[in-house]
Amino acid sequence: MNQTRVFLIFAWLMVAVLLWMEWGRDKAAPATPPVAAQTQGPVPAAGAVPGATVPHAPGSAPAPATAQVDAGAPRVTVTTDVLRLVLDGGTVLDAELLQFPQTKDDGSPPVRLLTEEATHPYRAVSGWTSQDKSMPVPEANGFTLVGDAKTFELAKGQNELQIPFVWNGPNGVSIRRTYTVSRNEYAVKIKDEVINAGTTPWNGYVYRTLDRTPTILSRSMTNPDSFSFNGATWFDAEKKYQRRAFKDYLEDGPLNQQVTGGWIAMLQHHFFTAWIPQADQAANYALSQHDGRDQIQATGPAFTVAPGQQVSSEARLWVGPKLVNQIAKEDVPGLDRVVDYSRFSLMAIIGQGLFWVLNQVHKVVNNWGWAIVGLVILLKLVLYPLSAAQYKSGAKMRRFQPRIAQLKERYGDDRQKFQTAMMELYKKEKINPMGGCLPILIQMPIFFALYWVLVESVELRQAPWFGWIQDLTARDPYFILPVINVAVMWATQKLTPAPGMDPMQAKMMQMMPLIFGVMMAFMPSGLVLYWVVNGGLGLLQQWWMTKRHGSDPVPATAAPANKK
Repeated sequence: MNQTRVFLIFAWLMVAVLLWMEWGRDKAAPATPPVAAQTQGPVPAAGAVPGATVPHAPGSAPAPATAQVDAGAPRVTVTTDVLRLVLDGGTVLDAELLQFPQTKDDGSPPVRLLTEEATHPYRAVSGWTSQDKSMPVPEANGFTLVGDAKTFELAKGQNELQIPFVWNGPNGVSIRRTYTVSRNEYAVKIKDEVINAGTTPWNGYVYRTLDRTPTILSRSMTNPDSFSFNGATWFDAEKKYQRRAFKDYLEDGPLNQQVTGGWIAMLQHHFFTAWIPQADQAANYALSQHDGRDQIQATGPAFTVAPGQQVSSEARLWVGPKLVNQIAKEDVPGLDRVVDYSRFSLMAIIGQGLFWVLNQVHKVVNNWGWAIVGLVILLKLVLYPLSAAQYKSGAKMRRFQPRIAQLKERYGDDRQKFQTAMMELYKKEKINPMGGCLPILIQMPIFFALYWVLVESVELRQAPWFGWIQDLTARDPYFILPVINVAVMWATQKLTPAPGMDPMQAKMMQMMPLIFGVMMAFMPSGLVLYWVVNGGLGLLQQWWMTKRHGSDPVPATAAPANKK
C-alpha cells in the first residue's frame, strides 16, 4: 500500500467518523441486569449506621420523586461568589452560574442550569419515604425553614454558609436538614439528621432525584450544544461509568442497580448536575420517565431508628460547569468521567492526558489558543521520529516517480504485474511503502480524542485566542482558519508522492482539501487551529525531507541509483 493510498483511506475514514459524530453520538450503554436489592441487614461498609438498609428496588422511581413542588413551601435565595440558588427544604428549583454568562455580550445573564421554566423544568429533589405507608415521613416539600430569613448571601471574608430546615413528625421524630454552601465551590452539601425522641421505632429511607424535561437537540454542525453528550450518567465501582442519552432514555429498559460509593448525574454541553451520596451508604439507582420528564434517582439507604437513637445521611449536589480541577477536588471515584471525552475508556484516558498537557501549557502561556499551539508543538516533538521516517519514505518515493511512471506505462492495465514490479523496485531501493502508515495510525486516536477535549472543555468556552477568534469552542466567524487549512492540505498534497494512482483516486485526492475545508468551517475554531498548526508544521517537515532526500528524481531510463 503506497503512502498516498494510506493518506486517502485515512482522510475518507476521518470524514466518515466526523460525520457520524455530528449526526449521532454513541448509542446508549447496554442495560444492566436487574439486581435484587437487599431488604434486611446492615449496610456492609465501615462506619455504617445502625438499622441502615437498602430499600426494595422498584421497577421505576418511587412515587415521592414525582410529587409536584408545593408552591406554598417556604423558598429562600442563596448567593455565593459562584452560585445563586432558589430552594425550599427538599428541592433546588433554580441555579444560576454567576461566573458563566450565556453569551459574551455585555450584561448577558448567567447560565441558568436548574430552572422552573414551564417548557423545560429541571430540578434536584431530595426527600424521605417509607415502605410502611402508615409511617409519617417528610417528602420533598415537607421541610420548613428554621428562622425568618429568606435571603442568604456569602459575606466578604466568609467561606461557608448554612441554611437550616426541619421536619417535625407527629410521633416525636424530627429530621434536621442543613444545606451548606462554600466559597468558590459548586458542590452543595446536604446533611439529614434523624432524631427519634418518641416511644416507637421509626423507619424510612432517603431518595435523591434529578428531574428534567430535556431539550432533545437536533444534530447539526452549526449547533455546538449538540456536539456533547446529553443524558443521564452514573458510576459504581464494579460496572464503572455508564450512561443513557435523553433521546432513547428507556430504550434499554429502566435501570435497577445497587451501588455503594457511586454517583448519578445529568450531563449537557459544558455543565452538569450530580448527586453524590455518602460513600459508605448503599443506594439503588433507577431511571424513569413521568409526564414527559426524565429522571435518575438514588434511593436509600433505609433506616430503622429506635427510640432515643439518632442517625444521619449526607450527600453532595454538584450544580455547575465541567471544570476538571474543581471536580478533582471532590475526590469522588469516577466523577472526572462527567467530562465525557468518550464512553470508551481508552479514548477517555487519551483525552484526559491531552487535557492535562494542555492545562500545563496554559499555565505558562495564559491563553488557551496559544496553549493549543504549544500542545501541537509538543506532540510534533514526541512523534518526530515516526513522522521523520514517514516523510523520508515519501521523499524517496517521490524521487523514483519517473521510474514508477515508466513501469505503469510498460505494464498498462495489468495491475498485478505493475504492483509486483513496483514492489521489486521498492525492495531494491530499500523504500518502505508502509513507512507512512504507523504515524497516521497513531495520530488518528490523538486527533479524535483532542476533538472531544476541545468540544467538552468548559475552560475553553468563550476563551479568546487573538483578533477575530473570541471563542475557541465556536466556529471561526470569518472562516479564515478553514481557508488556511485548505491551502495547507493542498500544498501537502502537491508534495505527496502518488505512485500508480488511477484517475479516480486522483480526483478523490483533489477533492479532499475542499471537503475538509467545508467540514472545518463548522468545527470549533480551537480544533481548526490545532489542525492548521499541525498541518503547517507537517508541511514544513515534509518540504525539508523532500529537499533533503528526494530533490534529484531518478530518470526513467537510468539504472536505479544506490541509496544515499
